[in-house]
Amino acid sequence: MTSPGPATISSPRPLTPHSAPPVTVGTAPDGDHGEREVLRLYRAHLSKGRATLAELFGSHMEVASEGAWLWTSDGERFLNVGGYGVYLMGARHPIVMEEVQRQLTTHPTATRILLEPTVAYAAEALVSTMPEGLDRVHFALSGAEAVETGLKLARAHGRRRIVSMERGYHGKTMGALTATAKEVYQKPFRPLLPDATHLPFGDAEALERELVAHPGECCVIVEPVQGEGGVIIPPRGYLRRVEELVREHGGFLILDEVQSGMGRLGEWWGADLEGVKPDVLLTGKALGGGVVPVSAAVATRAAFRPFDKDPYVHTSTFSGQPLLMAAVRGAIRAVKEERLTTRAMDLGAELLPRVREIAERTIPDLVVDVRGQGLLIGVELVEAGLAGELLIELFNNGVVANHSMNGSSVVRFTPPAVLTDSDVEYLLDSFEKACRDLVSGRATMPESVR
Repeated sequence: MTSPGPATISSPRPLTPHSAPPVTVGTAPDGDHGEREVLRLYRAHLSKGRATLAELFGSHMEVASEGAWLWTSDGERFLNVGGYGVYLMGARHPIVMEEVQRQLTTHPTATRILLEPTVAYAAEALVSTMPEGLDRVHFALSGAEAVETGLKLARAHGRRRIVSMERGYHGKTMGALTATAKEVYQKPFRPLLPDATHLPFGDAEALERELVAHPGECCVIVEPVQGEGGVIIPPRGYLRRVEELVREHGGFLILDEVQSGMGRLGEWWGADLEGVKPDVLLTGKALGGGVVPVSAAVATRAAFRPFDKDPYVHTSTFSGQPLLMAAVRGAIRAVKEERLTTRAMDLGAELLPRVREIAERTIPDLVVDVRGQGLLIGVELVEAGLAGELLIELFNNGVVANHSMNGSSVVRFTPPAVLTDSDVEYLLDSFEKACRDLVSGRATMPESVR
């Protein structure tokens, strides 16, 4: 493969060679029988649709992971640049694992009656990364739970009208789904929360009109970059203008950084790119270090006042549990000690032009755009079906990537910031092969099904 210039990114730490799985693979019966049995169990107890989707990818079972790589039960390995943004520091990062294993052997869950130190130190560590003034934390498990927390804080302050953006994605619980502007997800569950408006992302004038029409009533929730929307990057200055308008018209601002935060955009938070301070900043996915599920809503003191006043007004049994808090501390340590925000910026600057060059050279008639910020990169195809085909071709060439749920024609790469030089070359080589296979595969299709 010919690529425009060598990779110049050096690895921040030695990684285990990828010639063999890092753990013994033996979690299922041998060979095809194991795969068939797991598919049967999916259909019997989980999701028939999910089982059918798995068959499109060869019914492989992932059973081991380390760094940027995962292994299947039959010993095949795949470079993981998917995972919906969870694996910023790769899988089983040693700093995260050290913290989690220590906590697991001492006190993994807490009563939530007594003081418990790990949650206090995790909150302090998380606040240390935030824009100034965001110093109150509520921990949860999923990004959607963090969104619900933000929406409840807004309502406690009288901002009951939800203003979100078209193609934005905030989760699928009832409040979060109200803000997630996609008909196919919303329709089966209506009525959702009342008084919700969806505006074009990047259009500050449309937002101003909405805020003028409803002064002092609006909770505005927005992403710095729309990941599930298809890696949509707003015009420069948009986020800053959003904050100015919200303040001018008495609104409440929630910045959803569940996917964009923890360094993925090349800064700790997308808020840092434009010097924005929301009332609430949401984080998740990479916050658990690629080891456990955890999220958080981090608020200003004024925004958090209703929760300060009554500690029982918004609670969850597993909020701030010690094992999860150990992972948070480990994840923040890893990002700081290995300078992964800088590395995400450098890797993104390396990957984006090279991915774009390959796409424009190999599939010029099929690609619409290649765009990104840091380690959030999207390849937009001319139709949704092509994105699905490209995902399969990438998988056939040893790479796991994602589609975008609110931008179905976009293949999304969310690589770990621990990619080595050889990982970078593997990814680019596999992407080029996948693009060529996509073209050759379509050439053999009957024209009626293209």
